[in-house]
Amino acid sequence: MVERKTVAVIGGGVSGLAAAKAFDEKGHRVTGFERSHDFGGVWELSRSYPDVQTQSPKDLYCYTDHPMPESYPEWPKGPQVHAYLHSYAEKHKLGRLFRLNTQVKAMERRADGKPGWTLVLESAGRERREDFDFVAVCTGQFSEKNVISHPGQEAFVAGGGQVMHSSDYTDPELVRGKRVVVLGGSKSATDIAVNAANNGAAQVTMVYRENVWRIPYFVGGINFKRLLYMRAQEQQFNQWGKSGLQRVIAAIFKPLVWANFRGLETLLKLQLGLRKWDMVPDQPIEKTVSCSVPIVTPGLFEGFKSGAIRPVRGTFERYERDSVVLSTGEAVGCDLAVLAVGWILGVPFLPEEYRAKLIDPDGQYRVYRLAVNPDLPDIGFVGFNSSFCTVLSAEMIANWLVRYADGQLAHQPSDTEMRENIEMMLAWRRDERPAAQVYGGLCSAPFHFKHFDELLADMGARKRRRSNPLAEQFSYPNAAAYGGFLKSTPEYRAT
Repeated sequence: MVERKTVAVIGGGVSGLAAAKAFDEKGHRVTGFERSHDFGGVWELSRSYPDVQTQSPKDLYCYTDHPMPESYPEWPKGPQVHAYLHSYAEKHKLGRLFRLNTQVKAMERRADGKPGWTLVLESAGRERREDFDFVAVCTGQFSEKNVISHPGQEAFVAGGGQVMHSSDYTDPELVRGKRVVVLGGSKSATDIAVNAANNGAAQVTMVYRENVWRIPYFVGGINFKRLLYMRAQEQQFNQWGKSGLQRVIAAIFKPLVWANFRGLETLLKLQLGLRKWDMVPDQPIEKTVSCSVPIVTPGLFEGFKSGAIRPVRGTFERYERDSVVLSTGEAVGCDLAVLAVGWILGVPFLPEEYRAKLIDPDGQYRVYRLAVNPDLPDIGFVGFNSSFCTVLSAEMIANWLVRYADGQLAHQPSDTEMRENIEMMLAWRRDERPAAQVYGGLCSAPFHFKHFDELLADMGARKRRRSNPLAEQFSYPNAAAYGGFLKSTPEYRAT
């Protein structure tokens, strides 16, 4: 018999909703905490910049039992994703589980000596403490802004200039008639640069540090999900835990794999005109593909061609009066600086003694299956397994985590097994695949299938692959199919 637990779910975005549903449907008493006034996480409307849309196609960005509406475009816009998440919450009556406008300030081991944690909560200016048997941290990797500054910024702002984090760019009227300088080369940076150019900015300059491979929505006229989201493609990368036989096979096919990736690079160079803009990356694409590979914002390279957007390789050195001086020595006229410099990955409410056990000095997370750490009892992470199919990844790990917490995995890992696996994964990230270190090593891309295979095997799924071997090998992950795989796991309910 599985005993019912009190479970805290921290965060009301994609991952928090998945975790709340998974624990609730197993019979646990769930209380969710969302610091803002609404569900949605990064898709909550006040946090979304204009024209934001998904990097992944809609059938890759959905829960297993709740496809996105057919009326949605292939790459839904921010308000559509927000509405979709609300419809999922309504479908499963998740609103009853959450307390909005409530922030988790801190957590500590329970003083009564029982398993679990005490959460310090703040709401309406008042603090209170509540005990829980288990905590699911679902804040993800885009929760705390990376706020930076440069010399001369105070004087620049005092003189009428504006500086903001990319998440604060929510009104296109901000750019009308202004000289806009965007710092960063991620998708948020390119989205904002294109939006500013399309909304009357007098001048748009995009300053980025290094060249990276960018993938257009259509590669050679083919939707990129049909080229890059395949098990067959995934097997060409240097994945973790290869057996001796797999290494021999990889060595045999290495020339073909090399030719495949060189062909893809050539196609991208020609299609995007990377040489013209001096934007050809130094590293081979197979060594750099991870969650940090940006999708090309429609209109970006067209903006380069028309002169509406000027790309400059470098970074900010300082502000001077009405300009930004770059590391190249160039002074770029600036009225508005948008810093698309990302987010701070961390768990600030976790006590330092536990954070030290969770995060190594080089920023790599010590987590088994990207979800739990043997030194952090009664806590798990949902949505820290970042990928190109974020929603499905969160739902898969949420279902794995509730079974782990209940001791109901078909293969419940021992303490020793978890530690050995963590060390193996850390060595793989650091030595064999440095690209896997992005986001503290909490990125399952481009190994979605392998990651899901491991989770399903742990859960004892009787079915882990589609019946059509061609579809399984040469098609992208199917959310509905994974819903069927989850249903093939042993049933139980906490009482």
